[in-house]
Amino acid sequence: MSAVEQQASSHNAMDEDEDEVMISTDQILATTANTTAGASSSSDANNGSSEKPDFGPLSAKDEHSKRGEFRRIRVPPHRLTPLKRDWLKIYSPIVEHLKLQIRMNPKTRMIEIRTCDETEDIGSIQKAADFVRAYCLGFSAEDSLALLRMDDLFLDSFEVKDVKTLTGDHLARAIGRLAGKDGKTKYTIENATKTRIVLADSKIHVLGTFQNIKIAKNAISSLIMGSPPGKIYANLKIVASRMKGRF
Repeated sequence: MSAVEQQASSHNAMDEDEDEVMISTDQILATTANTTAGASSSSDANNGSSEKPDFGPLSAKDEHSKRGEFRRIRVPPHRLTPLKRDWLKIYSPIVEHLKLQIRMNPKTRMIEIRTCDETEDIGSIQKAADFVRAYCLGFSAEDSLALLRMDDLFLDSFEVKDVKTLTGDHLARAIGRLAGKDGKTKYTIENATKTRIVLADSKIHVLGTFQNIKIAKNAISSLIMGSPPGKIYANLKIVASRMKGRF
């Protein structure tokens, strides 16, 4: 075979190979469509997996079905007799309005409060516990009831020794200055600052708003440090006039 014939046969073989490698336009369009569909399905799957779950609002009944809230408040010995007398005033608002369950355990001398299926507000048990605790500290049932009706009331407690270290007769005189003759000084501070104050030996409990408690504590601290009541009355008069002008 001559060189010309060999070259011609080699060109024919290359043309046949090129025909076998060539891909038609229909095959290209089909492959592109399949790739696009696969990409869109994978993107949908990724989007579905990355979406945040949508949880509905949690109701009080659903929360109580999982676990019940429970509170215990210890009753001091000197408040047992008033508790028997005012039990109906304490029992009624907690059961009728807050939809809670309450009982007095005479063995442990503790008041027990818990939620039930009828409880509507999860925070009701904390309000009830604060109400009962305020009564056990010495506040009247009517004054303690304000903790259930208003959200901006607080209870603050401190001792005379937290302000100044006093013992013996000095401590007794400081407590006497706080009370005043027939409770005049204590009532003046309460009316001027719109708070309620309980003097339990060397412990002092104040019930009111945050700002009013601060004013009452400043007046009480000044009396403990030895300021004369007349000076405290003058300062309280100024504070009372400012509070009236503010409102």
